[in-house]
Amino acid sequence: MTIPALTAQGLSKAYGSKSAVIEASLTLRAGEITCLLGPSGCGKSTLLRLIAGLETPDAGLVAAGERRLSGPEGVVPPEARGVGLVFQDYALFPHMTAEQNVAFGLRTLPSGLRKARAREMLEAVQLGGRGGAWPNALSGGEQQRVALARALARRPEILLLDEPFSGLDAHLKGEVRLWLTDALRAAGAAVLIVTHDAREALLMADELVLMHAGRIIQSGAPRACYLDPASPEAARLLGEVNLIDGVIASGQARTPFGDIPAPGLADGPAVVMVRPEGLRLSDQGASATVAQVRFGGGYHEVQVQAGQQRVHMHLSGNAPAEGQAVSLTIDPELAKVFPGLRVT
Repeated sequence: MTIPALTAQGLSKAYGSKSAVIEASLTLRAGEITCLLGPSGCGKSTLLRLIAGLETPDAGLVAAGERRLSGPEGVVPPEARGVGLVFQDYALFPHMTAEQNVAFGLRTLPSGLRKARAREMLEAVQLGGRGGAWPNALSGGEQQRVALARALARRPEILLLDEPFSGLDAHLKGEVRLWLTDALRAAGAAVLIVTHDAREALLMADELVLMHAGRIIQSGAPRACYLDPASPEAARLLGEVNLIDGVIASGQARTPFGDIPAPGLADGPAVVMVRPEGLRLSDQGASATVAQVRFGGGYHEVQVQAGQQRVHMHLSGNAPAEGQAVSLTIDPELAKVFPGLRVT
């Protein structure tokens, strides 16, 4: 078995009485992009700083291959780890040109090689003609590319990016995400991207790591995490969900909006998680009433109510009218049963 490029095991970090990271473990592999996803304040940036050596863990270890970087015996400083870093504010030196910023980390090379490598990296991120520009003359997307070129110039085996799209306008994110994904894969490094954007994580990641309240609550392939969340909290991290009170009886989870199979689960109360696209209009299904309809661009968001419970669904094409009676079914591929829980 190939040795992982980086392994973090049981990392913990507290600031006074507040625990920021609690027994977190993850693995990065060469040529793969891992996205660490979680809400603001969940501890994901602290975990990245522990891996980078910018913070000292209270417990746990970090290893690059077979080389120990953090542990009881001591901590290797960030500059000696061989880890590339790209911060959310890009951290470009304002008094240096784009080319000088990229060359900054190559000071051990002769001047000619340093300049050649900096220009090569700017070409790689499609900024070959902007090497003489100052940071304040660059757009947010261009600054992000310079920061990435600077990190990649040292040919790191491990690259860490903290919220790389946070400073970009919405219309730039899609374009930048595409070339960034291509550039990272071409580099062949083991990549960790910290983000709070579920869509970015699902589109970019080979491996997802979900974090909530300082703990890693699930990891795996994006599709598996989306379709088979480990908990309601994990489900919420990956997009909109409906959480419905239901009852398991004879291998079926019964809800006011339809039933789904629940094989092997004991009879009793349950929460049924359903993605908005997992609710379907049907000629024969559970009866509900349309409470609200809103146009969302490529779909309509339709709020429907049955009894005291309300859910929302995403429908392409024409939508029913508010107040209309409808019948619903639940797609079991886009639903998950959590036994023994209640929403209310």
